[in-house]
Amino acid sequence: MQRLLDILASGVHDAKNQLFVAESIIAAAERTHGVDLAEARYAIEAAAGRLSRTLATYRLLRQGATLAVVPTVIADLCDEVVLAQGKHLLQSGVRLETDLRVADVWPLDRDLVGDILNNAVQNAGRYARSRVLLTAAVDAGDLILRVEDDGPGYPDPATAAQGGTGLLVGERLAALHVRHGRSGALHLTNGGALGGAIFELRLP
Repeated sequence: MQRLLDILASGVHDAKNQLFVAESIIAAAERTHGVDLAEARYAIEAAAGRLSRTLATYRLLRQGATLAVVPTVIADLCDEVVLAQGKHLLQSGVRLETDLRVADVWPLDRDLVGDILNNAVQNAGRYARSRVLLTAAVDAGDLILRVEDDGPGYPDPATAAQGGTGLLVGERLAALHVRHGRSGALHLTNGGALGGAIFELRLP
């Protein structure tokens, strides 16, 4: 069974690479012919992101999963999320804002945390009326990464984490971050600065 899962994961990885090739071809066509294919490129990027989350799920849920923890500049990580998501959200009439109060480097799995934040921002953008807010702060010795929106909020925050692969991976990712005897956690609530849903990733 594990061998079969490894083969499927390899196929997903190859498909993701082919999407990046397709994106490069579209970008070249834009430059050559002066056409705007941004939405097509975004669709490819979104599909590649979905495949990345599938691989992340496989990696995190398999037995003996470990993280690739590296010192990470949190402001740079959040800036990358804004660069990846901000333009598309704006085209949908949603403004992506940030409030970054962490100047420190933090030990975390940069690739997986970045992917989780991108997914959270995408989801917030689907339900937001006009604003999504990405914040980073330190509280009680933990790094707090939050994504908020001004939409209707979660119908039931207590069970919302059961509703998607990204949230499942987020819970597992948080739990695998262990430092000073403490584990990370994922919290879903409503309210906050914008009054809608709040996705909070707490990492020790």
